[in-house]
Amino acid sequence: MRRRLVHLDLKGAPPRVAYLGQVLPLCRAMGATGLLLEYEDTFPYAGPLEPLRAPHAYSPLELQAMLCLARAQGLDVVPLVQTFGHMEFVLKHKQFAHLREVPALPNALNPHKEESLALVRAMVDQVMALHKDVEWFHIGCDEVYHLGEGEESKQWLQQPGNTLEKLFLAHIKAVASYVTSSYPRVTPIVWDDMLRGMSEETLAESGVPQLVQPMIWDYTADLDVEGKVQLIEKYRRCGFPRVWFASAFKGATGVNQSLTLIGHHLKNHLQWLKVASRTPVDVLEGIALTGWQRYDHFSVLCELLPVAIPSLAVCLQALKNGGYSEEVKEHVEKLLGMSNLEIDSFMSTSLGTFPGSNILSLVTEVSFYLKSSVDELLERNRYVTGWFSPYHRRRKIIHPIMVHHFQPDAVSRLSKWNAVVQDLQAAMEQVFHPCTVEEWMEENVQPSLQQLQQVVDDLDEAIKAQS
Repeated sequence: MRRRLVHLDLKGAPPRVAYLGQVLPLCRAMGATGLLLEYEDTFPYAGPLEPLRAPHAYSPLELQAMLCLARAQGLDVVPLVQTFGHMEFVLKHKQFAHLREVPALPNALNPHKEESLALVRAMVDQVMALHKDVEWFHIGCDEVYHLGEGEESKQWLQQPGNTLEKLFLAHIKAVASYVTSSYPRVTPIVWDDMLRGMSEETLAESGVPQLVQPMIWDYTADLDVEGKVQLIEKYRRCGFPRVWFASAFKGATGVNQSLTLIGHHLKNHLQWLKVASRTPVDVLEGIALTGWQRYDHFSVLCELLPVAIPSLAVCLQALKNGGYSEEVKEHVEKLLGMSNLEIDSFMSTSLGTFPGSNILSLVTEVSFYLKSSVDELLERNRYVTGWFSPYHRRRKIIHPIMVHHFQPDAVSRLSKWNAVVQDLQAAMEQVFHPCTVEEWMEENVQPSLQQLQQVVDDLDEAIKAQS
């Protein structure tokens, strides 16, 4: 696998450029040869496209600095812009809502409108203006759900010879043709999931195989090697000269996952190595190690990038070395500054010195112990459940002698967790914008911390009411 792209999913928790300046040299040392940058609303769109730009989007100067950092490390950059499905970041806006395939749903673009293609062209042009030296441009096109359900599509599909597959392929061809004609040195890449079930005849006749390289994605630990080999052979027969693989180093095991189970992702990569061993060298262009930050534009955050760096190191080194041996493990630990890296559980006994390792340590502590610590006090402490239940708390009733049985414990736990959370917040603010810190805390910390704070507050009020 001569090309190993690390996917940065910037539609959630986009890292500050200064942090990327620390991480990109490590990516290179771990075995990365490039980056797959999925900007979505963090790209500094301008002019009529400015509404797509999130408040925390990178500025043009920040983006140029990021690309300079990548170049300095010898990392190729492949931009990824969704042009069909997963268009929520565009179609959620009122001024673009009329371009939806289904009026009520913001995920898929209506391929029948000339304005839809004009929108895609404008997005491609703005991204390409800041990526002048790229060889590939990923145009997305995965999970185009509800295609064919719009009124214009229904009418089009009623005409003889028209099918959903032809509708999909026609849009890909239009987008890819624009990219290749406007930027002759650039090859478009597409996700392959919408292509897999199509007949060889349909694919070959579409003209699409001569325009794009499919990226075959599968993030499972028990990936079907034989099935992938057959799929690659099918794509070759259709006329696709080269293919890419896409694995996952994080963000593929749970929509609200906070910690990365390295063993799952290592198994996924070992399976891809088996597929690669049965793929002609001149057919496999490379692999993208995806690191999803959200499942889609509207979903919650999954594992933060610093949390998943050990997984990325393990996966990149496994790809580079053709497997994961004790020698490879020792090299990974050296790269991460960890004395012992555990891959089959969420807990590692050493902290590490890699950028953001303090975030991993604190997220691990919060994920494992915050909720259980609060539940232990509120649900399993007999003095709380027996003498300071919700009934008692609402009425500010407390037996004075019972206060001594749990107030010190409650206050101590609150003090401890407030300190941990303050440390985590400070660490996260070095890496992320305030909106990311706020979102992660609200999802993963506040529910339990607020419960703990409330019981301490209620206790204080009950004591005052008794005096």
